[in-house]
Amino acid sequence: MEQDSIVDVPGLRVGHYSDLQAATGCTVVLCDQPMVGGCFVSGAAPGTRETALLDPNCLVQEVDAVLLGGGSAFGLDAATGVMRYLEERGRGFDTRVARVPIVPAAILYDLGIGSPKVRPGAEEGYRACLDARAGRVDQGNVGAGTGATVGKLLGPHYAMKGGLGSASMTLPGGAVVGAIAAVNCAGDVVDPSNGMIVAGARDPRGGGLLGSEQWLRTGGFPDGWPSANTVIAVVATNAHLGKAHCSRLALLAYQGLARAVRPITMFDGDVVFSLAASQMEAKAVDLSLLGAAAAEALVQAILRGVRSADSLGGYPSSLITRANGT
Repeated sequence: MEQDSIVDVPGLRVGHYSDLQAATGCTVVLCDQPMVGGCFVSGAAPGTRETALLDPNCLVQEVDAVLLGGGSAFGLDAATGVMRYLEERGRGFDTRVARVPIVPAAILYDLGIGSPKVRPGAEEGYRACLDARAGRVDQGNVGAGTGATVGKLLGPHYAMKGGLGSASMTLPGGAVVGAIAAVNCAGDVVDPSNGMIVAGARDPRGGGLLGSEQWLRTGGFPDGWPSANTVIAVVATNAHLGKAHCSRLALLAYQGLARAVRPITMFDGDVVFSLAASQMEAKAVDLSLLGAAAAEALVQAILRGVRSADSLGGYPSSLITRANGT
């Protein structure tokens, strides 16, 4: 049964560790079998692990899992737990004397909500793996989206709750493209189908949402540091792709992020990973078509991330704000 999420790509499972009290967590995308991996690091302030290995010029072709986490750079340690889980199951790149699980990772900054002293580590990454399943993907205040917030150009007092979302698309011929994203951007989240702001900076003068892109374009700029921000995402497909085209898929998918987040700033550390299960090797799938589908899946994942989120830590959710008519 289709889940309308990234697990519609066969061979993927998603697991979360969530700490609502500390407002942080991590999400793992586990590959039942190694998959070709790629990435596109677009943000000016990224926090990543193993992204250099995904360059098409590098040796290793496939990855075993991808980790998305909160906790800023501290949260990268959660990937160690994912590696332990995979090593226990005999997974990883064969170096003859040992198998080394390949687990690219990216983090977002959520230290300003909840407790800045509590971050996902190796044990939390391991627990996310134990939670992984191919069924329904929990969304909103879960995993890497637990402490995510959006619309922070005027500071935390006017920001809103972000979250984690997932979506998928099935193309003619059977190709499937899925996306999962943790949404923690400095700018607003916008529905590109109608131009409406779904969640973002609230207007300090009252009367609704500020409209961060227009405000910034007309000369507004935050006083001081507008926190730290990121959208981190994974897109995946069952189509056959080599490593170079897999990395290109991540770049094409990023166009969806650019459509749904406005503006993208120097304070964002956006990263999109890509996975190709290569289950349709006998039938070529046009990369442009896959890229367009991946971009749309990422748009929908971003929108669901904020629409599924509940208020937390003083940050109102999209649902609460809309219900109040603001």
